[in-house]
Amino acid sequence: MEGLYRPRQGRMIAGVCAGLARRFDLSPGLVRILALLSCLLPGPQFIAYVILWIMMPNEEKYRATRI
Repeated sequence: MEGLYRPRQGRMIAGVCAGLARRFDLSPGLVRILALLSCLLPGPQFIAYVILWIMMPNEEKYRATRI
């Protein structure tokens, strides 16, 4: 299991779903579909996505702090 960061490769919008997929060893497509399906439910999904986008570091920043 890797750390939680937004990778440079495999991004669609901001890399949040790709980062979550890498962290939990899942398919990025599956995480994206689950994120889209969750938007059908009531709740703050878009706000959670934006918060993760802001809080998750880019791959370069993550790698620089791990050295």
